[in-house]
Amino acid sequence: MKIGTEYINTPLKDYSVKIHWRNTMNYAAAINDRNPYYFDDERNDGIVAPPMYAVAITWPLIENIRDFMIGKKFSNRVMTTMVHYSEHLAFHRLIKPSDELTIKGRIAAILPHRAGTYVIIRLDALDQNEAPVFTEHIGGMLRGVECAGEAKGEENLPKLPQEKDNSNPLWNETIKIDKLQTFLYDGCTNIFFPIHTSKKFAHMVGLSDIILQGTATLAYAVKEITNKEAKGNPENIKAIACNFTGMVLPGTDIEIHLKNRSKLEGDVNLFFEVYNNEHKKAIRNGYIKIKE
Repeated sequence: MKIGTEYINTPLKDYSVKIHWRNTMNYAAAINDRNPYYFDDERNDGIVAPPMYAVAITWPLIENIRDFMIGKKFSNRVMTTMVHYSEHLAFHRLIKPSDELTIKGRIAAILPHRAGTYVIIRLDALDQNEAPVFTEHIGGMLRGVECAGEAKGEENLPKLPQEKDNSNPLWNETIKIDKLQTFLYDGCTNIFFPIHTSKKFAHMVGLSDIILQGTATLAYAVKEITNKEAKGNPENIKAIACNFTGMVLPGTDIEIHLKNRSKLEGDVNLFFEVYNNEHKKAIRNGYIKIKE
């Protein structure tokens, strides 16, 4: 099976959504994040959504990407090979209840990869005043699909700062993943895919059991780093990025390792990894930028 690079810059239909406080609170509850920024609606500035709530906003578009593509569409057969491989979120500000967002998107890059073809979709969220809220670059790996043609679009993708070598983490945190966590995350976020909630489906596609959502694993890391490195203030988060490289089973532990911390032009660059219970990397190349 092959896919060409002619899909590059294919635009997507606009997707609009109104933000409700119940949904932003539910996202925080899904990962047991008690931060008052998400729940105390008597704060002077009101509540905000967790940074990772952005992925719940864009999921309906990603889940139905073929329906949103304008013009030539990926084939159904190609779409069955896609797995979530990378995530990059850049924030102009955090999402707030009562926001009315419009998501504009396009196919940003198509790159050959040893595992198949790497497709990156760019999504820009604008509020009711057409001011930018966040930009997401979400990467899908088309497993076993050959890329017919040279890489296109890589030069327009976000570039991460260089990480300094450091063999010992600055700190690590172990988190227990409850047996029901995938169901809680599914129900509280409306990010649905059956490998996370159906043993039958998971076995059918060759998995040993249901697995934790990758964005849930990332959200746990963002929660810990916000509390430990950003003074508990999610509004200090400017960017989040990672690659999803391993599976986490409900009922096991994950370990979040902060590998490095560096300052540049008033920002702090944080590099992290997340390990599963077999000490394999569930998340690698983890990166968060915060305000100093």
